[in-house]
Amino acid sequence: MGTNVYVDAFNLYYGSLKGTPYRWLDLGALCARLLPKDRINRIRYFTATVSARPDNPDAPQRQQVYLRALETIPGLSIHYGHYLTHVTRMPLVNPPPRGARTVEVVKTEEKGSDVNLATYLLLDAFQRDCKVAVVISNDSDLKLPIEIAQTELGIRVGVVNPHPPGRRSRALQPTFFNNSERRRSAPVNSRPCSRTRRVRSASRHAGSAAQPQKRRDPPKRASHPATEAAGGMCAF
Repeated sequence: MGTNVYVDAFNLYYGSLKGTPYRWLDLGALCARLLPKDRINRIRYFTATVSARPDNPDAPQRQQVYLRALETIPGLSIHYGHYLTHVTRMPLVNPPPRGARTVEVVKTEEKGSDVNLATYLLLDAFQRDCKVAVVISNDSDLKLPIEIAQTELGIRVGVVNPHPPGRRSRALQPTFFNNSERRRSAPVNSRPCSRTRRVRSASRHAGSAAQPQKRRDPPKRASHPATEAAGGMCAF
């Protein structure tokens, strides 16, 4: 038995990747860098398919390219929830003295991924599929399933919180990695990319990419936000 990694795609994207050129993240290489002494048994990736919107009509095509690339990583499986989109009224932060105090917005919510993650975490623990589980998320709803997996089913569970310290849930605090490990972290094989061939190439070489390159002097800091944040975001 080895280590299973459970990735909340929504929280990983909005916590570490959105607004950066590193959204094409090689999860196999990331796990190997964060857990260099562990044997990765499997990676479970929990997401939902997006729909085209007037301001982002190509989003579904880009997502499918990335998901096809992820499927080439050995031991990685993708588990789908779904998105609900509806129009609702929300209050303005600074409403004008006169006029409307609310505005119509399009609200999109991801449904099912947290339940799917909790279900597979408990199922794998019950079936003794792993000795250690690592959860990458900021979802406080996972606090109880994580506690049950540890106290009732006897596996160690670590939390990797991809959000910066000021935005982390108090119920799902990081539980491993210290600052010295943060300084040793190297960039994962993730880069700006728009072609399937390049993304698949990054995924196929996850094993070799996970090995640190020999240097005379260690890098001062990791260049990828997901690994760079690791020093303060996770622990057992």
